[in-house]
Amino acid sequence: MPMQADDIQNMIRNAIPDATITIRDLAGDGDHYAAHVVSASFAGKSRVAQHKAVYDALGGHMGGTLHALQLTTAVPN
Repeated sequence: MPMQADDIQNMIRNAIPDATITIRDLAGDGDHYAAHVVSASFAGKSRVAQHKAVYDALGGHMGGTLHALQLTTAVPN
């Protein structure tokens, strides 16, 4: 069963409360999303560490319930 964009957003927000999150369904199938996550908690972390924080927030859903996630992360300006 595909994940809803709101579910993805809520999981990320629970793990990274200060995040500004934008989710887009890329294919209209609930399996392929793009997420842009901006958080002050990413400051001083490598891009890999930032992405790991988001993937950790999604638990075991990546590669299963959530097939694909095009992820970009950033620190607020």
